[in-house]
Amino acid sequence: MSGFDDPGIYYSDSFGGDASVDEGQVRKSQLQKRFKEFLRQYRVGTDRTGFTFKYRDELKRHYNLSQYWVEVEMEDLASFDEDLADYLYKQPAEHLQLLEEAAKEVADEVTRPRPSGEEALQDIQVMLRSDANAATIRSLKSDQMSHLVKIPGIVIAATPVRAKATRITIQCRSCRNTITNIAVRPGLEGYALPRKCNTEQAGRPRCPLDPYFIMPDKCKCVDFQVLKLQESPDAVPHGEMPRHLQLYCDRYLCDKVVPGNRVTIMGIYSIKKSAQSKNKRRDNVGVGIRSAYIRVVGIQVDVEGSGHSFAGSVTPQEEEELRRLTAMPNIYETIAKSIAPSIYGSTDIKKAIACLLFGGSRKRLPDGLTRRGDINLLMLGDPGTAKSQLLKFVEKCSPIGVYTSGKGSSAAGLTASVVRDPSSRNFFMEGGAMVLADGGVVCIDEFDKMREDDRVAIHEAMEQQTISIAKAGITTTLNSRCSVLAAANSVFGRWDETKGEENIDFMPTILSRFDMIFIVKDEHNEERDMTLAKHVMSLHVSALTQTQAVEGEIELNKLKKLISFCRTKCGPRLSAAAAEKLKNRYILMRTGTRQHEQESDRRSSIPITIRQLEAIVRIAESLAKMKLQPFATEADVEEALRLFHVSTLDAAMSGNLAGAEGFTTQEDQEMLSRIEKQLKRRFAIGSQVSEHSIVQDFMRQKYPEHAIYKVLQLMMRRGEIQHRMQRKVLYRIK
Repeated sequence: MSGFDDPGIYYSDSFGGDASVDEGQVRKSQLQKRFKEFLRQYRVGTDRTGFTFKYRDELKRHYNLSQYWVEVEMEDLASFDEDLADYLYKQPAEHLQLLEEAAKEVADEVTRPRPSGEEALQDIQVMLRSDANAATIRSLKSDQMSHLVKIPGIVIAATPVRAKATRITIQCRSCRNTITNIAVRPGLEGYALPRKCNTEQAGRPRCPLDPYFIMPDKCKCVDFQVLKLQESPDAVPHGEMPRHLQLYCDRYLCDKVVPGNRVTIMGIYSIKKSAQSKNKRRDNVGVGIRSAYIRVVGIQVDVEGSGHSFAGSVTPQEEEELRRLTAMPNIYETIAKSIAPSIYGSTDIKKAIACLLFGGSRKRLPDGLTRRGDINLLMLGDPGTAKSQLLKFVEKCSPIGVYTSGKGSSAAGLTASVVRDPSSRNFFMEGGAMVLADGGVVCIDEFDKMREDDRVAIHEAMEQQTISIAKAGITTTLNSRCSVLAAANSVFGRWDETKGEENIDFMPTILSRFDMIFIVKDEHNEERDMTLAKHVMSLHVSALTQTQAVEGEIELNKLKKLISFCRTKCGPRLSAAAAEKLKNRYILMRTGTRQHEQESDRRSSIPITIRQLEAIVRIAESLAKMKLQPFATEADVEEALRLFHVSTLDAAMSGNLAGAEGFTTQEDQEMLSRIEKQLKRRFAIGSQVSEHSIVQDFMRQKYPEHAIYKVLQLMMRRGEIQHRMQRKVLYRIK
């Protein structure tokens, strides 16, 4: 029975119980160590060619420029350690923090010793990028939650940059007890303040509920910005609305993109509490429901696709190929052929559109004024002459193209509008079509159906190439350096040869801003109709089978590259001989139109002004730009003059110009005023008269019929009389 009364040793395990926490800590520090090794040791290149430590050098370079960020490629991480990359994909929120801590330590090592005054170590932001295939907004489901995702789209709105606390200090109201350095989770999640104050002090009443408040001067903050991402239009199924997603960017990711950019986002698919409804109902219906957003960890701005030029992304081989292409002797004809190859004929219009796509060169004068380099083009004509098809093609192949229709666009939608932000109640500005197409082409279809006051809004954008706004306390000027390509029908639907000038319903102010005005008529000509019909039938028969481009044409992508390459690389000027030649021809042109006006005793509604001279200069420059030449030669000026002749001058001389007021002879004018006086005597304000009886009366007095109708039309335009009863009865208003 020995050891019977041995009091056994009782001990309490004061270190037990939290072994699991310990394991988690240990694992975290191990992972951080691996991340640190990756940042320190990952190298590019081989031993023979000499290698560089990619991330170490990048960290050092950025840190010395006080840019505290580094971009990590997921592929590099995967090649270094598969598990690390997998952890980062599966649970990015916690592991990204470890990676940032590791980056901070490495930065500390590579930048020692730091200069005095900068000993404090800054936090490093790690951005991720990956070459994985992107998902779409529609494919984000709940199983992707808090994983790393990659999504393409268009940024459509951006809030201003605001500050968000990362570490806060709170203080109790009653007992002044402070709690410091509380970490706030990144993202749009808030932090719930504690309800109770736990400090017990003898002889004092208990602190009330919710005693804490934040001490703003002891918080550490970072910048953040909320973007709105919309899925790209080509990914939207038919008949559905595009979906939106909120993005949260912080620190160096702020202000990387502007609305309108196409981007690919790497981010963490996260959730936030839905906003509390106004009427707090007691039954918690939406207790577990959260709304999703993406916490961005990397942004790549796409340069391809519409909306951005290829200028930055031309490889040396491509450049050589493009230069070879521009050195061909017949490049001008080739480009003209490649524009909308499926549309037959209208060669001159295609050549003019080629000039419009390349554009002249913008000049800045020594006194600070600028002359525009963009060419504007108007097509007037019959229905069924493929005007809208040409417009659609130009929108596709210009580096930045915006297509709008005249009836559906208002002045604010074309220029700029001031909108009130619903959350912050501030006014901010949204650019319209002309601002979004800065550096490209705006195609406006149905130009004649636009309301008159909306058309006036384009005047400034077309000539000065700025848009000035003074609304709601915002006074500013926006750039809109874009070409305008407009298509319109004539007043009567079809071009009416007998009416001449009445076909054109535009003011001379807007017409003089167009460099070239084409009148497209649908002539009846048997040969042409045969070839056209053959062409259309062959298009319909072999629509899908014919994939490769026809000989002597440039395919669309290459044409797009060529256009943006020439636009960035070349800004030609007129040579002296060409300028001299142009001057003489311009004076001849002015006298020619003057003689024409004297012969027909009328003024042309398409004016030939100094703007038209500048137009010819711009066309000549764009012809030189196609060949990448520094100077526009006499041949270019010849071709520019020819284009101008077939377009604007023909339009100015077209038809017998018996048009609106100011274009009639003296006797006609007197006769019209006589008729008008008599009419006003005949019928008083507020009375109704049958139109037919009035016309018969005047015809008996030997007035010509067209003059009577003209007077009635004029009075209607001025709003003095109105049609009533199915246009049979006239009613006088004023």
